[in-house]
Amino acid sequence: MNNWLATPPAGFQPLRLPGLVSQAEAKGDYASMMQPNQLWPVPAVARRLVERALTELTGESNINTAMGRFIHPADRVAIKVNGIAGQKGYTVAVNYEVILPIVEAVIAQGVAPENIIVYEQYPTYLMGCRINRRNWKLPEGVKTGTHNNRDHRMPAIAIFEKIKTRYCRFFTDATAVIDMTMMKDHSICGFTGAMKNITHGNINNPHHHHAHRASPQIALLYSHPIVQSRVRLHITDAFKIIFDKGPLDKDPRTRAPHGSIYASTDPVALDRVGWKVIDDERKARKRLSLAASGREPLYIAQAADLGVGVADLNEIRLKKSII
Repeated sequence: MNNWLATPPAGFQPLRLPGLVSQAEAKGDYASMMQPNQLWPVPAVARRLVERALTELTGESNINTAMGRFIHPADRVAIKVNGIAGQKGYTVAVNYEVILPIVEAVIAQGVAPENIIVYEQYPTYLMGCRINRRNWKLPEGVKTGTHNNRDHRMPAIAIFEKIKTRYCRFFTDATAVIDMTMMKDHSICGFTGAMKNITHGNINNPHHHHAHRASPQIALLYSHPIVQSRVRLHITDAFKIIFDKGPLDKDPRTRAPHGSIYASTDPVALDRVGWKVIDDERKARKRLSLAASGREPLYIAQAADLGVGVADLNEIRLKKSII
C-alpha cells in the first residue's frame, strides 16, 4: 500500500497542531449574519469568520499566509465538502460562501486551479453545497466531481475485520486534502463531523461500516496511513447545526443557529468539541445527551487511542474569538 500514500512536496512540512481547535463566532443577532432566507450566511460574514478561524489557528496575519502553512504550490488539492443534509433543498450543507474563500486561498498559494477539485459522494450532495449552481461559481478551472461509490482505483484492502474497501480516486489522486464538514446529530453513530466526512464520504462501501454505531470503523478508517498522509486541514461550517434526528435535515425544528466557523488540524479534537456543541444544544432543549440516548460516539476516543488526535476535553485547547 506504500504506493498509495501521499508525501508533501520536497522541503515542505504541513503544520500540525494536535489538540488545538479555533472557533470564530459572528457578533450580533443570527438574522443579521444570514441572507434573507436565513439558510445561507452573508458572504462577507462567512469570509471574515473563515479568515479569523484560520489566522487564530496558525498565528498568521491573513487567510493566504495561513493557508500557506498547509498547502504548497506543487500540491494537488482535493476539498471534500458535505452536502448530505441539504441535498437539493440547499438547507443544511457546507455553504458555498464558506467554500469559496478556501478555494481562493488555495489558488493564492500558487496551486493551479486545474489541480484543485471540490467533490462529494453524490450529485445531490454537491448540489446541497450550491457548487456551480446558478450564480454560485467556483473560480475558472477548478474541477468538481462526485464518486458515486464507484470511482475507486486503488486495490481493495481490509481495514475493519475482513471487509474489503477502497478510498475514492479524488482522494487518492490528491497530495493534500481539505475536509469541509458540519456538526450534526447522527442516528447511528451519535455525531457526524470531521472524521466521518473523510471515512464514509470517500469509501466505496460506507453501508458496510455502520455496525456497532460505526465504532471502531470510523477510527480505523481514519487512522489508515492513506488518510493520515494527505488530510491537512479541517474546516467546520457551523452557521447551523442539527442537534437531533440527523444526519439528514428532515425536521426544521431540529436545526439550530450557531453562527460559527471552526478550524483544526486535529479531527479528533474537532469532533470532540462538536459532540459537546450538540450535547449542549440537546441539554438546552431538554433532550437526552447522546450517551444517555444510547448513541455515544465511541469512535472519537477510539481514534485518540490510535494516535489520530486528542479526545480529552481537558487537554483540548479551544481558541474562541467573536468578531
